[in-house]
Amino acid sequence: MLTVLKKELARKCLYDTKKEKMIERLKSQFQNKQNHSPAVRYNLCNRIFDCYRAYKFDSAFVYANKMIDIARQSNNQDNEIKSQILLGTILLNSGLYKEAFDVVEKLDPEKLSVPLRSDYLILRGRLYSGIAEYNNDGYFTRRYQIQSKQDLNHAEITVASTEFEQTLTDAYLPDLKRDKKLTPQFYYRYLTGHKLSEHGIAMSSTRLSFAYHGDNKVFFLSLAAINDIRSATKETLAIFLLGKELYRQNRTNEAYLFMQEAVKNAKFYGARNREVQIESLLPAIANKLLAEKQYERDRFVIVLLVILIIALVLFFTLVVYRKQLLRIKANEKTIIDQNIELKKVNEKLWESSRIKEELIGLFLKTCSTYIDTLDRAKRKILHSVKLGKFNDIKPLLDDVQIDREKEALYETLDNAFLKIFPNFISSFNLLLSPEDQIWPKGGEGLNPTLRIFALMRLGIHELPTVAKILGYSESTIYTYKIRVKAKALIQGTDFEKSIMEIKFIDVSG
Repeated sequence: MLTVLKKELARKCLYDTKKEKMIERLKSQFQNKQNHSPAVRYNLCNRIFDCYRAYKFDSAFVYANKMIDIARQSNNQDNEIKSQILLGTILLNSGLYKEAFDVVEKLDPEKLSVPLRSDYLILRGRLYSGIAEYNNDGYFTRRYQIQSKQDLNHAEITVASTEFEQTLTDAYLPDLKRDKKLTPQFYYRYLTGHKLSEHGIAMSSTRLSFAYHGDNKVFFLSLAAINDIRSATKETLAIFLLGKELYRQNRTNEAYLFMQEAVKNAKFYGARNREVQIESLLPAIANKLLAEKQYERDRFVIVLLVILIIALVLFFTLVVYRKQLLRIKANEKTIIDQNIELKKVNEKLWESSRIKEELIGLFLKTCSTYIDTLDRAKRKILHSVKLGKFNDIKPLLDDVQIDREKEALYETLDNAFLKIFPNFISSFNLLLSPEDQIWPKGGEGLNPTLRIFALMRLGIHELPTVAKILGYSESTIYTYKIRVKAKALIQGTDFEKSIMEIKFIDVSG
């Protein structure tokens, strides 16, 4: 709330300008209606007075007297008394207590209507309270306070409090008697939810601030001060009380800021009593602020000297140890680099070992299968030879189909390879443009082109070896490799390096 208040202080000229424009518009209307009925001129004059009432005393004083003159000319006694009470109110706000008492003494409360009698008693009660605070002595102050309390109590009896006023009054009840829901948060929602004017929120918040202390008091006084600024109210108590409360809490910087604003408002409005109050307190706040700033400067100098001494000690210490630290860091970097390299080597060795284990297992299994096949064929042939059934040997040899066995061998190799590198085909195709990608046909593990690069990933790079395994000529293998590398997104040795970086997956996990 204090942050919002400080922002609004920077914008107060905008609100003042808005009020000045509204007053000028009303004055122009008042001048143009000099020949209209007294009731029309009185209402316009009353609206101008309302604008000046909490904005500027001398202008409000002028229009209050104009309202009295218009009411007398039209012989409207109620309007005349109402205007005199309003005149007494602004005289009180300006600190002209004698003049305000002169207005009060001219009125007979017994002859007033009920609403006017209530306004009269409130004015007189506030007047006694104000002069009690102004005198601040041990004898007269108490008498004035008693009279003020009596008048305000009679005003409440004369006109019953509304539900809104009673709810605000309940904030002053002791904690044991107060409803638990009547918290500061409740009152904030209550005020903002009643569609009050900005001036109305400010007055109600100021009233509530007297029921609280500490941060809650600061909250309501800040809310009141914000709405005073927004309504261009210069006859304001809120920002003065806020400065006093912050000073009491030793928040001197903020207290001084708001007290300066309070004295500006008092001078602008013409509130002589408020100026006296503020100017009696402002020097104390200023002195305390200067003392705090001097203390801060002294402490800053001491701290700065200590820091400089420590800095010098640290500087010489750092000079001594700098070379050692650099040497240590260089050694650490060397160790880290070696560890990283060693880790990569270990990973490659482990990967190579696991691949060899898988391939050796596959080799032994395949060899075992072919040995069993040859053994069965040998026994059948020997059996046919012993029996002299030479014609039965040819069908047995015809059953051994080399091409089919090759396909079976390739299928076995494909399955074993894809078990170790399940992501090989997709990773390989990421190195090619979509239109050049090579995918096996349905039911096919690897096609011939993919097998060439699969053998490369296994570490078999020699053309004669690859050609012998796949049953092609060396020129054919070379042509396949060159054709694919020409279409690759990565050119040269980087393509082969990318093939070798396709991740191995441990099939035992």
